[in-house]
Parts: sequence; C-alpha cells; structure tokens
Amino acid sequence: MSDTLSSRAESAQSTTTTVRTDIQALRALAVSLVFLFHLWPNRMTGGFVGVDVFFVISGFLITSHLLAHPPTKAGDLLGFWARRIQRLLPASLLVLALTVVGSRMFAPETEWGSTAAEIKAATLYYVNWNLASSSVDYLGAEAAPSPVQHYWSLSIEEQFYLGWPVLLLLLFLLARVLKRPATRVVVPGLALAVAASLVYSITETASNPAGAYFVTPTRIWELGLGGLLAGLLSRRAFGRDVDHEHVLIPEAARSAVAWIGFGAITLTAFTYTGGTPFPGWQALLPVLGTVAVIAVDAPLKRHSPGPILAWKPIQFLGDISYSVYLWHWPMVVLVPQATGHQLTLQNKLAILVATLVLATLTKFFIEDVFRRARFRTPLWKPYVAMVLAMGLVWGMAHTLDRYFDKQQDLARQELIAAKDSDDPCFGAKTLANREEDCPRTKEGPVVPAPNLAIDDKSDAYRDGCWEWVPFDGVKTCEYGDESSDVHIALVGNSHAGHWLPALQVVAENQGWHITTILASECTATRTKVDFKTDEDSQGCLDWGQRVLDLTAEGDFDVVVTSERNGRKPVDAVDGNEQELWEQGYQDYLADWIDQGQRVVVIHDTPTPGVDDVRGPECIAENEDGLGACTGLRDDWVPNDALVNAAEKLDDPLVSVIDLTDYICGPKFCDVAVGGVGVYFDASHITATYAETLGPFLGQDLVPMVQKAVAKR
Repeated sequence: MSDTLSSRAESAQSTTTTVRTDIQALRALAVSLVFLFHLWPNRMTGGFVGVDVFFVISGFLITSHLLAHPPTKAGDLLGFWARRIQRLLPASLLVLALTVVGSRMFAPETEWGSTAAEIKAATLYYVNWNLASSSVDYLGAEAAPSPVQHYWSLSIEEQFYLGWPVLLLLLFLLARVLKRPATRVVVPGLALAVAASLVYSITETASNPAGAYFVTPTRIWELGLGGLLAGLLSRRAFGRDVDHEHVLIPEAARSAVAWIGFGAITLTAFTYTGGTPFPGWQALLPVLGTVAVIAVDAPLKRHSPGPILAWKPIQFLGDISYSVYLWHWPMVVLVPQATGHQLTLQNKLAILVATLVLATLTKFFIEDVFRRARFRTPLWKPYVAMVLAMGLVWGMAHTLDRYFDKQQDLARQELIAAKDSDDPCFGAKTLANREEDCPRTKEGPVVPAPNLAIDDKSDAYRDGCWEWVPFDGVKTCEYGDESSDVHIALVGNSHAGHWLPALQVVAENQGWHITTILASECTATRTKVDFKTDEDSQGCLDWGQRVLDLTAEGDFDVVVTSERNGRKPVDAVDGNEQELWEQGYQDYLADWIDQGQRVVVIHDTPTPGVDDVRGPECIAENEDGLGACTGLRDDWVPNDALVNAAEKLDDPLVSVIDLTDYICGPKFCDVAVGGVGVYFDASHITATYAETLGPFLGQDLVPMVQKAVAKR
C-alpha cells in the first residue's frame, strides 16, 4: 500500500504517462474503507478489505514500472530500491518517531514496552510477523492494540518490493538463457508465483486463520495478481509498443465491468466481518473487483463511474491517501488514552479532520519534497540516509523500551519488599481479616506496579505449559515435591493456569506434587468449542478426551479444575449457550466420576473486562482514584457453568471451592485489594494476588485432599 499511496506519478500504466483517475479513486476508496472501519467497526464491518485494494494497486504499479524498465543487473535493483526509500521512508519514519513521543506522553506505562517493541519492528518493516506471532497467543490477542499496528500491511509491501524485482530479474534472465520471448517466460512465472501464494493463503487461512492474516506468503498473491495484470497490459515491456488492448472493448462494457468491480469491493466492506476467515479465498472478491476496475480503465463518459472518479476531492484524497493511512491509526489509539475515555462522536470527527490536515501537510512538505529531491546520486546516499533515519527512530523506541525495563526493575524491588513486610492487610488478607480493620485500597501505589503487573503471571507461562491450537497433544509441567505420594492435577484453560501460584503455596506447605494439564482457550468439556476452523474445534474436543485418559492413568489424588468460557459452543443458538456449557461439563465430570476420580472445581474469578476495565492500565491511569476501576460484584462475578454443573451432579466425588469473597467485597469488586493489583489483564489474576489467596485455598482444599488420600 505504501507505493500505491505515495506515487501519483506511477499511477499510469507503463504505456502512458497519463494519471489514472480510476486508480487514484481506488486509493481514495481503499483508505476511506480502512479509516471508517477503524472509527466505526460495527457499521463498516468489512472495511479492512481496503488494505487488499491497496495491495492490488501496489502490485500493478510496481510491476508496470519494472516491466517498462526491466532489471537486468544488480545496479538496476539497487536503483529501484533507492527510489522506494526516497518515496516511502520519510513520511513513514516521521509518523513512527512522533508515535514514540505520543506513546510516552499519553499511553499508560503498561504499554510502553510492547509499543516500543512494535515500533522497532515497524521501523525495520517486519512488524507483520510480530503480529502474526501474538495473534495466536490468547493473552497477546487480548492485549490493547499498539498505535503502529497498521504498519503490518506496509511491512508486507516492503517485503514484496525486496523480493518481487529479484523474481522479475531472474525471469528475464531465464528468458534470455532459453532464448524465448520475455512474455512467454515472465507472465507464466508471475502466474505461478500468484497461484502458489493463493493456494498457501487458502490452506493457511483454513488451518491458522489468526496468523494467516498477517504473514507475507498469504498476501503475495494479492500484490502479485496486480503484477500479473500489469504483465498482461504492459505490452511495451515486451517490445510491442501498442495501445491498450481495452480500447477494443466497447465503452459500455468497460463501464459495466468497472461498476461491478466497485460493487464487489463495497459489498465485502459491508458484509464481511471479523469472523470471516481472511484472506484465503474470501479475499478473491475485493481483489478481483479491484483487478476489474484497473483492467478496464473506466471511460470518462456518461453512465460510467469515470466522471465520478475524476472528481477533484476524490482525486485529492487519492493523492494524500498514503499519509492518511499513516496518521489515522495512531490517533485512533492514542486519543482515548489522552482523554481518558472511549472515542466520542466529537473525538472521531476531530480525528478525521486532524488526519486530513496532517496528511495534506505531509504530502506536500515531506512526500513531495523528498520524492523530487535529487538525492540518488551517488547511489549510496539514500541507503546511508535510510540507515541513519531508521537508526534514529529505532533508537528512540529502544530508549523507551529500556526506560520501561528500568521501571520494571524498580517495581520488582518494591514487590519483594512488600512481600517481606508481613503486612496483615496484604492482598487477600485484607478481605479476610475484618478484625484488623484493613482499609480499602482507594489509591496507589500498589504492587506489583502496573508496568510489572502485566507480566506477573504464573510459572505456567514462563515454562510454556500450554497446549496450543490445533490441540494435537497434551502438554504437562511438574511442580512441588515430585517425590511426594500426594499427586494433584491442575486441569483447564488459562483460568485454571492462573490458580497455579495459589496451589503452589498450598503444595509447598503440604509437600504435594502438582502436574499441570493446561490448554489455551480450550476447555475440558464434552461441549464442542467454536474455533475458527472445524479442525481446531475437533482438536479441542479431542484434547479433553486425552486429558481424561491421562487422569485415568496418572493416579492423581485430586484433580483441581477451573475454566472460563471465552468462546461459544459450536451448536449454540441465541440463549442456549449456558445450557450447552453446563451439559457438557456435567457429562465431562461424570466421566471423571466413573473413573473414581475426586475433582475440585474452583469458581472462576470476577472479570473486570465485562466493564471494559483492564486492571493494570486502569490502575496506571487512575492511581489517585481507583474508584474509577471498581465494578459491581453482581456484574463481575461470572455465572460459572462448570460450578453449576458440579452442583447439579451433587456427587461426593465433586466439590466446589469459591474464593470470590477473598477477591470482592459484599457489593463491589476492585482491581487492587490490600495494596495488591488483582489482575494482569481484563480477567486473569496476577501471580502475586494468587499467592495471597493460597492460604484460603488451602483451608478448603487440604481437607479434601486428605480425605481422598485416606480413601486410597
């Protein structure tokens, strides 16, 4: 998208220097779709396809240029890349540099580290791979978006610009070696690359939709299809300087095809949603719609979209679309952080105006100035400038990252001191020791500090104790005294995993051995969980069966389990999700009962996320008044289907422990209790607070385990 947005001069096909008003209009449409999607995601649910429109345009323009001026040696490639540097990097790096400053000023300290890491990745144009990695991480996916997340598409394009010219160079050399016309080698070669990427995109989207959205191989076919179109239209590149073939197509037909192309793009913008597996074959509709519009070059005649596309406001928006894309997203992310509330209509309109103003200034005083500057002689100059500029922005982000690390180090020292203080009102003890008259935590500071709380997780995270999608195995970890004859299993998803520190406190006092059997997002139930692919849904169900097999063979005295239902059942219809979950858990618990296995169900923790509250961020932003982070107990405490199922079974082998009274007061729940931050995100409790819950978990759990051991 970067080159699509930055270079009006390259809006022409290789056979003409006339500005393509249809391509400029496609740019304007694409950036409008993305912008409106980011401001009103529930109205234009598929506006993300604007990125795909950009991809096609980029592939078409760049390939047109390369076919008109075929690279034949390394110097040609270096010259091509130098032009990309001069056109694209100044505006891109300017926005990144100012985003570092804006994040330091307005973003909560909890986000400085992750934002700095993404800015460093965006500076070097590989942030799409970072996002692909975090998107398959349940906790990473729940994290707040960074202000440079939109650079994922720019990263794909820059990677395309590195590899695509090399491919063309090799194809031209191959044609020369084979002594065949270039058109008979280059076009089939491009077609083969497009086909390979499309096949990979379809298969990867089906098997790993979260990661497939961001990775380069699943997107190359979109840029490549634009390139293939350029190969079919740019006849001059093959030594046949002729006019466009589409002049032979009746204008009425060209107009109709153009309308259909725009219709296809618009249809997907309003009908696709975040639940649409993408890109895969679903991306064909907006991509082919864009190809159709470019291919026919709509005439400037009545009944054609051509006259509308040529309107000056549309053309101007196309001119500044690169800078619009760069500027809009940091403001969408940072404005709520600066104002302390979600975007209002006034905020959104202000962002619209500010983006257009900044984009206009950037276009005329950054993009155009650097593009026109005689800066590519000698050839090494743009590369030195690139290294220096990238180094400066990367260094700014790294400085923020190092500052965040130092703040975390200080927070660790404060946490150690707080744990060693033997404060009778520390953490959960403040809700237990009513006679101590422990005060409610109404302001900070708290421990762990918000910048440390985001990483204050159970050892299960550090040790990689999770079974991940597609759930084709069983991952276990061992804790406590492995020589102990008392063996406890901790089973479930992340809402079981966050109880591990509490269980370790009990195990250390009692000399128990703990085995974790955990999966990310997957639940141990007979109800099929709705993941994005049938394979993943079935894999989760199969994981539950393997857990049953393992506990049947593992000689566990007690299985401790707790879960959160973050996804719907596969067969859910409106209103019956809870019923399906409870039935699935009853059936699963019955299987454990048939094994003679004693099971202890821990009631799921209160969830501030129902009020859009993220514990560390809310504490960081409201340290002087934590009442802003408080919620009603009735709202935060979940209707736990697993607990309900256990109580309905009413079997002596199944017990329930509910520690909600040690997390919430009678009416309200807080994100900090006894000076301790309760949550490391919007639902999971910190390891520190879980440790303070350990003694109260032990009060109920120890007699249950002793009873199980006595009945061996």
